[in-house]
Amino acid sequence: MEKRTLSEKQKKRLAVGGVVIFILLSLFLFWFVGRPMIRFARQPELFRQWVDARGVWGKIAYVGMVFLQVLVAIIPGEPLELCGGYAFGAFWGTVLCLLGAVLGSVAVFALVRRLGQPLVEVFFPKEKLESLRFLRSSPKRDALMWLIFTVPGTPKDLLCYFAGLTDLSWGKWLLIATVGRIPSIVTSTIGGDALGVKNYQFALIAFAVTLAISGVGLLIYRTVCRRHEEAEKQDPAE
Repeated sequence: MEKRTLSEKQKKRLAVGGVVIFILLSLFLFWFVGRPMIRFARQPELFRQWVDARGVWGKIAYVGMVFLQVLVAIIPGEPLELCGGYAFGAFWGTVLCLLGAVLGSVAVFALVRRLGQPLVEVFFPKEKLESLRFLRSSPKRDALMWLIFTVPGTPKDLLCYFAGLTDLSWGKWLLIATVGRIPSIVTSTIGGDALGVKNYQFALIAFAVTLAISGVGLLIYRTVCRRHEEAEKQDPAE
């Protein structure tokens, strides 16, 4: 039996339909799941009681929450990371948070590869995507993506969606999305764990260090983007 192939027009219609469905699903999840989830996560003691009462299902639910946060990029991730440390301790909080984040990153990468830039623009304006345009052609792209992804304070949700627009291989993306997330997650879960055991002095130190590292990370990110923008203006043919 002859296999039917889709025309370019049909492919575009399918892509548009997929993006529309994703937008509606994201809005639904944000409104009915994301907002209550974040309000809940901002009460870490109640969150810990809730997951403790559900045993292993509490851990699975937490992984699902982190997965959803990465997928629906408008949901902030920091409260969930802190709650992971508070509810499960620094080690298991990091493991569970990392698992959810990696699964979310894989899903985003696959969806963007399938639906393209229209999906990315659901969450991020063109200006932000343009600020990362140099990553598509730079010979140091992989190292730069690793740097941006590893340093706390950089916009990892944006990079997750942008990565799917590049020709980055699945293997490299999995490595970046896994190992690269660890520093940012660890700094948050350690602080959450300290709050959970009522070690407020250490928690304050952890949050201060995290804030300082995040500030430096954001500065590095903006500097890298600005330098490449200036280089492109000087040599537009590059």
